[in-house]
Amino acid sequence: MEAREPVGALAEAGAPPVPDEPRASPVLVPIRALGPGQRERINQHLLALDEHDRYLRFGYMANDEQITRYTDGLNFERDEIFGIYNRKLALIAMAHLAFATTDACRSCAEFGVSVSKKARGRGYGSRLFDRAVMHARNEGVELMFIHALSENTTMLRIAQNAGATVEREGSESQAHLRLPPATLDSRVSEIVEAQFAELDFKLKTQAKHFRDLLASLQTLRAGMAPGQGKPGR
Repeated sequence: MEAREPVGALAEAGAPPVPDEPRASPVLVPIRALGPGQRERINQHLLALDEHDRYLRFGYMANDEQITRYTDGLNFERDEIFGIYNRKLALIAMAHLAFATTDACRSCAEFGVSVSKKARGRGYGSRLFDRAVMHARNEGVELMFIHALSENTTMLRIAQNAGATVEREGSESQAHLRLPPATLDSRVSEIVEAQFAELDFKLKTQAKHFRDLLASLQTLRAGMAPGQGKPGR
């Protein structure tokens, strides 16, 4: 398969195995499909990764310029980018689902993901993988690939838990997962999850605007001279 972007591996793989990263949970995590308008947030998220995390994510020690070049080269019309936001609208986890461009593997896709250090241990890597699998199925993908360093135990565990076959070749590993065809349930589930994520993003945006407004008012009041702002007689 010819990957169209260096999608890399999970950036939290250097951490020890996380026992509380379940495959399924009753709590629905809002995962939003990202567009060109979120390019700067994506770049900020990736630039915040430390050297080791960058190495695990991209497969080489990517510097700031290389990361920015990668972000600038993201093709939102061709591939699918998913993200998870915190309440401050900072992107704390993202996944890149890159569809193959060659005729020999037109029904293939490659998956890469990164999670901010402070957001690890919550199962976000698994959630993003499940979301990407759902979308890939609905787009007719039959085979999903994950390229990772062999030391990337977190990413490989996520793939294996999903039923992927992992082949190790020295310092690198490749996992491939054969996907079932799309069903009515998978299509409806994706629509519901997408709508939930959009609603969550709108609510977080409104809440952030309200907090920013309160902070501005507090700054304005704090800057007033004694006696200012009081009603006259």
